[in-house]
Amino acid sequence: MTTVCWLDDLEMQAWRSLLSAHSRLMARLDAELQASQGMSVSDYGVLVQLSEAEEGRMRMSELADHLLLSPSGLTRRLDGLVGAGLVDRVRCPTDRRGAYAVLTATGRARLEEAAPDHVEQVRRHFVNRLSRRQLEALVDTLNKVASSPPCPGR
Repeated sequence: MTTVCWLDDLEMQAWRSLLSAHSRLMARLDAELQASQGMSVSDYGVLVQLSEAEEGRMRMSELADHLLLSPSGLTRRLDGLVGAGLVDRVRCPTDRRGAYAVLTATGRARLEEAAPDHVEQVRRHFVNRLSRRQLEALVDTLNKVASSPPCPGR
């Protein structure tokens, strides 16, 4: 039987602070982007990923990986964007099972319209609350967490 190494007070405080900050920040950003642009932060994230991809297209599986979504979660997310004309689903010509999500011209224009509001909201609720030194330390810290192996020491 494995012995559990429980979190001490500082470790628990750090963990809960991360969860709380993430939840509250995303809720604020989502509410404000919905109010100003009629778009969720999640939909905005899809458009950003596609806008940064070569030719504005990504394989569905790659897009799901980037967005940390399951294939069915991505399908649900794209349904609204496809319905709004912001994204197209295109079959892969060389692999009948594969498909691409493609940013439409309307989707790119919609992203360009929403971006200034989103950036201002991120700056107001996140960036402006931290010093440059704190931002650098946060980037370093979170990159260490994100790049660590799934089960360190095993």
